[in-house]
Amino acid sequence: MYREKYEYWLSSPYVDDDGKIELKNIEDEKEIEDRFYKDLEFGTGGLRGVIGIGSNRMNIYTVGKATEGLSKYLIKKYNTSISVCIAYDCRIMSKEFAEAAASNLCANGIEVNLFKTLHPTPMLSYAVRELKSKAGVVITASHNPKQYNGYKVYGEDGGQVTDDFANEILSCIESISDFSEIKHMDLKEAENKGILHMLGENIDKSYIEKVKNLAIRKDLIEAHAKDLKIIYTPLHGTGNIPVRRALKELGYENVNIVKEQESPDGSFPTAEYPNPEDPRVFKLALDMAQAIKPDIIFGTDPDCDRIGIVVKNVEGQYKTLTGNQVGVLLTHYILSSLKEIDKLPKNGVVVKTIVTTEMVQDIAKEYGVELVNVLTGFKYIGEKIKEFKSKENKEYIFGFEESYGYLAGDFVRDKDAVIAATLICEMTLYYKTKGMSLYEALLNLYKKYGFYKEKLISVELKGREGHEKIEKILQYMRHSMKRTLGDAKIVKKLDYKLSVEKDLININENIIHLPKSNVLKFIMEDKSWFVVRPSGTEPKIKIYLSIIGNSLKDAEEKMNVFEKRVMKIIDDVNC
Repeated sequence: MYREKYEYWLSSPYVDDDGKIELKNIEDEKEIEDRFYKDLEFGTGGLRGVIGIGSNRMNIYTVGKATEGLSKYLIKKYNTSISVCIAYDCRIMSKEFAEAAASNLCANGIEVNLFKTLHPTPMLSYAVRELKSKAGVVITASHNPKQYNGYKVYGEDGGQVTDDFANEILSCIESISDFSEIKHMDLKEAENKGILHMLGENIDKSYIEKVKNLAIRKDLIEAHAKDLKIIYTPLHGTGNIPVRRALKELGYENVNIVKEQESPDGSFPTAEYPNPEDPRVFKLALDMAQAIKPDIIFGTDPDCDRIGIVVKNVEGQYKTLTGNQVGVLLTHYILSSLKEIDKLPKNGVVVKTIVTTEMVQDIAKEYGVELVNVLTGFKYIGEKIKEFKSKENKEYIFGFEESYGYLAGDFVRDKDAVIAATLICEMTLYYKTKGMSLYEALLNLYKKYGFYKEKLISVELKGREGHEKIEKILQYMRHSMKRTLGDAKIVKKLDYKLSVEKDLININENIIHLPKSNVLKFIMEDKSWFVVRPSGTEPKIKIYLSIIGNSLKDAEEKMNVFEKRVMKIIDDVNC
């Protein structure tokens, strides 16, 4: 099957000579198989894959096919007056893929609003809403290594398309059987015809103004922002200009940039894995910190939707905080600050994902705020904001996920590291004026709510064999696993694919009212839990662990034991 596809691409008049040469030069049969054993999957995150020629790769042909399918879907749904916004990041081929998508949409009679230069993903979400477009496309692979790129689709609400819409788009994509069906229009011609519009300062300015308006303690910022020492690294991505602009206009004057990581560069020369979840990306920032002695260090990923931070602990050593820790700090700061200035809504809601810390539950409860759980993926948080606006009398306050994504406000419907950077600086400044570091603030929260500790383990399993192993692990855990883990009982098993929550002690079942997803969650008698799910964007199976300790040391020791027990199950099935 894969050989037939390979030969089709070699003989197709629509594949250019460079593409055919790339294919002919592949000597490894396994490589040919991996490139063609399937089509690059279009899921709720759109496309994401390794850049290269082949049906299972990111290239102008797979991007063209996806866009032709998107065009068909939009024309079928809206008929006329359709516009689409397109943004792209710093990655290899991002601009070319963005222009290929614009060319196809314009050829189908759809107006396109294309950013002139690279921009963060959240600004694409904002533009869709601000310009009342019917959809958005952003070319990015977020925090993946340099070999990857991707194609994310957004709906007219500015949120990533969720399951039902993604399936409708996929159906339109699958109806395209030949490259000859993919239309193109010269971009200069499209501009001359008024179909293509280039986005610049106007949209940037209105976005930054809305970001600034999210500041809670404006008087504090006005009086003391200049005193906060900041080190920021954009990790060669899109965050450099908007993050610095927002901070500067708010009054933060002491912002020091990691020069080696300032300029956009899709090869990521100083960060092999350009992900602020990885402490190694902060090495250069930490070298700078010896002289600058900052109050806060933070970095954003290539498309500037994720942010990671580094703070000094009580021993004076720099320590990276996890996404859960930052989320807990921000949730508490936002809720306590809103309450203090008497602006905490009575119908307020905080939203998190099912793999995110439960510590936030106690914080929300203290401030009389509802906590809503959604499936993994910020698109589901965006979906909830839409529901709150249209169906329910609830006011969205804040949402976050453990994978370093945060959002306040509702003018963006995806995680936003520009917004998060401004709130993190405000929070750090607040605690500084109280004579505290962020780490000390975190310790106070642990003492009050419990010493929660979470961990994520990713096991890479590449290719067809890896995909089969991932399915084997999930099938075993779904149907054959024991009801104990070491000497501890599993009291609840939540199967999000079957939409069933099983109480293993009282032997009863409840329906899970969330979209179906191939995810399993196991809750222990001491309230620790673990979740197993396949990655939606990489060839990995992900294992999330959470425990509650009596101290930092106790939490560390409990996590070590818990991790060994859970991973033994994975390793035994995977051997």
